[in-house]
Amino acid sequence: MDEETFGQVLHRLRGDRTLEAVAKAAGIATSYVHKLENGRGIPSRKVLLALEAATNAQGALIEAAGKNEKRSAHNEEFLPSTTKTSAVRTLDTNDAFGEDATERRRLLQLAASAGVGLGLGGEPVRQLLDLALNAERSTEDWQLACADHLHALRTRPATQVVSDLAVDLYVLRQQIHHAPDGHLSDLCRTVATLACIQANATTRLGDHGAAIRWWHTARHAADASRDAALNVLIRAEEASCGLYGQRSPATVLYLVERAETIPAPSLKLLTAKAKALSLLGRHDDAIRAVRELSNRAEEGPERDDQGFWTSADIYFTQSWIYSAAGKEDFAEAGRSDLMQSTSYWSTSENGPYRTNTRLHEALGFVARGEVDRGLRCAAEALDSLPAALRHVFVRETGRMVLQAVPLGQRDRPAVRDVSSLLAIEA
Repeated sequence: MDEETFGQVLHRLRGDRTLEAVAKAAGIATSYVHKLENGRGIPSRKVLLALEAATNAQGALIEAAGKNEKRSAHNEEFLPSTTKTSAVRTLDTNDAFGEDATERRRLLQLAASAGVGLGLGGEPVRQLLDLALNAERSTEDWQLACADHLHALRTRPATQVVSDLAVDLYVLRQQIHHAPDGHLSDLCRTVATLACIQANATTRLGDHGAAIRWWHTARHAADASRDAALNVLIRAEEASCGLYGQRSPATVLYLVERAETIPAPSLKLLTAKAKALSLLGRHDDAIRAVRELSNRAEEGPERDDQGFWTSADIYFTQSWIYSAAGKEDFAEAGRSDLMQSTSYWSTSENGPYRTNTRLHEALGFVARGEVDRGLRCAAEALDSLPAALRHVFVRETGRMVLQAVPLGQRDRPAVRDVSSLLAIEA
């Protein structure tokens, strides 16, 4: 059987998703994806990286591109030439350290998918040297890596986050494979945390199927760590991301109720519960959950060794719930507290978080019958955010605003304006 071409691999990984969906997730033109699938183009590294993330290829596209390199003289857009990687190839073919050469090639492919150079000072060479010297990362090193990736999730495009995680996830897999049993708990904590970040970033790209699979990995690793606080945190993050078009609100509420059986308190879990109730139209129940959230927050700070939780989440939840219920005074109080929160500004450098807060305000206007004012507010908020940063969390919040518009008023020009900014149908 003939080997698959790059275009065939891309088509297979796209699966049932439309060309438009993959193109949007990768940030490229639909026609270009079509050309690549039909073998009529060679992607740049940047495009290759974006397609890796958009299709959750896990190195398969990089591998296909590498094979294409051997068949084509026009190969520099995929991977550097042999002359640039001779030192790497020397390491790759030397098995004196007991490392499998195929696995090392896989590392190079994953590193290339992260957009790093393959020169002597590049990341792949450093990783290979670490492996050759058995330079496994310490628990402290992995904690720092988790903190760095979490910061990236809050401040950089999701495609970059997914790509940057690729090498660390590979190295972590290798370390687990060789780790003694006594070290597995700490490594499972790291797996749970990094898988959680990967699932969150994949959610932002709109690849919900892949995200759900990463949530499964994160939960499994958290279970293996026997850390109850981490266990409930992972489930709270999963429920929170599920609210943005990934799952039905009823399913999210079910996930919350299951997580509530774990003997570890979680304010994050309560925020997800309040939001799910709101999306189900159970505004009185959602408000009761918000009040419980405020009361429990006053009892003491939330324990979160990973750094996912901030006090800003409380005020953000108040802004959402009270806006949807049409209770502007309470919603404005939540937004005011949010704007004064140091943790709010520390988690919103790239704008989407602030845009969602403004969309809450727009939702409140629509909920109180001021439809045109609410839609203008939503359009202004979305227009102020670069299109590349309007990820799923922003688009689904914008969709909430549109869905709040009464059916008989959805033919308004302002509805079309907001729809076009979200690239969704009214």
